[in-house]
Amino acid sequence: MRRNTLMAAEIAEIPEAIARQLNALDTYLETGRRLCQDGTLGLVTCGRGTSDHAATFFKYLMETNTGLPVASVGPSVASVYGTKLRLDGFACLTFSQSGGSPDLAALQQAAREGGAQAIAILNVPDSPVGDGADLVLPVLAGPERAVAATKSFIGMMVASLAIVAGYLQDSQMTAALSALPDLARDALSQNWSRAGPPLVRTKSLYCIGRGLNMAVAAEAALKLKETCHLHAEAYSAAELFHGPVVIADESLGALVFGARDRAKSSIDASLFRLKELGAVVYKVQSDLDEDTLSIPTTKHKMLDPVLQVIAFYKFAEYLAVSLGENPDAPSGLKKVTETI
Repeated sequence: MRRNTLMAAEIAEIPEAIARQLNALDTYLETGRRLCQDGTLGLVTCGRGTSDHAATFFKYLMETNTGLPVASVGPSVASVYGTKLRLDGFACLTFSQSGGSPDLAALQQAAREGGAQAIAILNVPDSPVGDGADLVLPVLAGPERAVAATKSFIGMMVASLAIVAGYLQDSQMTAALSALPDLARDALSQNWSRAGPPLVRTKSLYCIGRGLNMAVAAEAALKLKETCHLHAEAYSAAELFHGPVVIADESLGALVFGARDRAKSSIDASLFRLKELGAVVYKVQSDLDEDTLSIPTTKHKMLDPVLQVIAFYKFAEYLAVSLGENPDAPSGLKKVTETI
C-alpha cells in the first residue's frame, strides 16, 4: 500500500490556500500600486532555497512587465561582511517560509538602514523577518510540516503576480487570478507517472526554463535532489548552449518547462537539441503529444509557471515515494534552516 505523506497532503491544500489569498487580494494589489506611486527606482530581493526561487519569479515578472531592475543580494553581504548598503529609492523584498533565518533578517535590516522600504513576503508573519519589516504580506499557506516547502512557494508566486498586477493596474491580470484555484485543482489531476521510470534510469537530470519559468526549473531541480535523491541541475535555455549541452546523451534526462511568451523559441530549441543528442526529454506544457507532461490551459500565459510547479510537485512526491524516499524528512535537512 502506498504511504500517505505530509508533502502530498500539503500539495493537495494548494487550491484552498490560493483561494485564501484571493480573499486578501487587495493587500497585494495595493502594495504594487504603492511601489508605482512612490516612484520606486528598483528592487532588491532576499531569500534562500525555495524562497529564493520565488524571488526569481518575482524578478522576471517585474522586470519584463515594468522595466524596473530587480537584483538578488546575497544575505552574506550583510550577515557575514557587514556591508553598508546604499538603497535610497529602492524596496527590499524578503521571501521566506519561516522568516526565521538570521542572515535574511540581517540583510533586510541593512537594506532598511540603507534607505530601502522593507517588504516581507512570509508564511509565518510573526517571525524575526516579519518583526523587522516595514510591511508584511502573508502568503496564507497555513502550517507546512513537510521539510520540502510546496504550498508556501505557490503562495509567494501568487503574491508576486498580484503585486505586479497592482503596479500595472492590470485588470485582465487581476481577473485571471480568480481562475487559479480551479486551475490548480486541474493541475493536481494530471498524471505524469509514465515519465518516472525513464527519468530515473538516467544518471543526471537537467531542468530547463527561461524568463518567467526559470524559477520553476530551479525549484524542480532542488526538489528532485532533496526529495528523490536524484542529481538535477537547472539551466536557462540560453545558458544550456554555453557549455552544459556538451554532456547531453542517452544517460541524461531533462524536464523542459515550455512557454507561450517570447521565450518559446529559445526553450523549444533547447528541447530539440537535447533530443537530437539522445537525452530522455519531457516537455511541461499544455500540449498533447507523447513527450509532453500536461498542465491545464490558461487564458493568461503568466499563470502557466504556477501550474507547472503544482503539477510537478505532485510528480516529485509520487517519484520520491516510488523510490523508497521519505519526502517529508529528507536526511540532513531541517524544516527551519537558520544560516548566518
